[in-house]
Amino acid sequence: MNDTTMRAISQDVIGGPEVLTEVELPIPTPGPGEILVRVRAAGLNPTDWRHRGVAGLFLDEPPFVLGWDVSGEVVRTGIGVTLFHPGDEVFGMLPYPNGHGAFAEYAVGPARAFASKPSNLDHIQTAAVPLAALTAWQALVDTAKLQAGQRILIHAAAGGVGHFAVQIAKARGAQVIGTASAANHAFLRELGADETIDYRTTDFADAVRDVDVVLDSIDDENSVRSLRTLRPGGLLVSLRAFGTAELTAEAQRSGVRAVRMLVEHDHAGMTALARLVESGALRPTIAGVFPLAEAAKAHAQGETGRTVGKLVLTVP
Repeated sequence: MNDTTMRAISQDVIGGPEVLTEVELPIPTPGPGEILVRVRAAGLNPTDWRHRGVAGLFLDEPPFVLGWDVSGEVVRTGIGVTLFHPGDEVFGMLPYPNGHGAFAEYAVGPARAFASKPSNLDHIQTAAVPLAALTAWQALVDTAKLQAGQRILIHAAAGGVGHFAVQIAKARGAQVIGTASAANHAFLRELGADETIDYRTTDFADAVRDVDVVLDSIDDENSVRSLRTLRPGGLLVSLRAFGTAELTAEAQRSGVRAVRMLVEHDHAGMTALARLVESGALRPTIAGVFPLAEAAKAHAQGETGRTVGKLVLTVP
């Protein structure tokens, strides 16, 4: 490479989408065990606008470049890397939370945060997969150890994590109940959901009983109410890192379990997801595509909470 700088989307203060600006930064250098990736597309997730707009979560004070989802090509490898070589097409999730930096022309991260890009997806589709699908995989497979024949309740099933969770659960032979607005029920059935519940008109806590696993990304109040749907000894996996002790205490009183989970970068998990994608068992749904320079517009759309699937930035 001849150039030494790159375009990136950064912010100097915490605030609304308008704080996002295009800047010029040095192209990062991969350290031992790392790779430098030419970003072709970067996925967005709710954690992006939360960190942009709320101080004191996981990151230090800005300026910083957000983004964890990457799809692109390897440009350079650091010392000791054997998995990839320059020119390889890869996708992955930069280490969460402190490895952020996907909203740029280049990103650097551990080689083992990546896997080979699925051959049947383009970069835009592939960039929609990493954080959301890896969250679903680690929640259902690594944490809940979901088995064929078990029943799972997935909240916000039409969202980023939710629509991947439905497909992963079905690929493992589970029976899936998904909550979503009525307008998204046909979409969930296309993904394989066995039952759908309109959270606006039906109290899921009365309608569902004896599930083995609940996946909740909404809030602690929803999680506590969801405990009633579990069979004795069942497990609720909350994707909300912060909350009160009420959830754990109520789970113990109810004879069930509840855990909080944060996604971790994971070469084995990414490879498993790539295989599911290539087999046709897992596909991302794209809610919208924006050029890198319009990251603020993408954030604004994401914050409406009405997207089905994932938003993606393209990096020309």
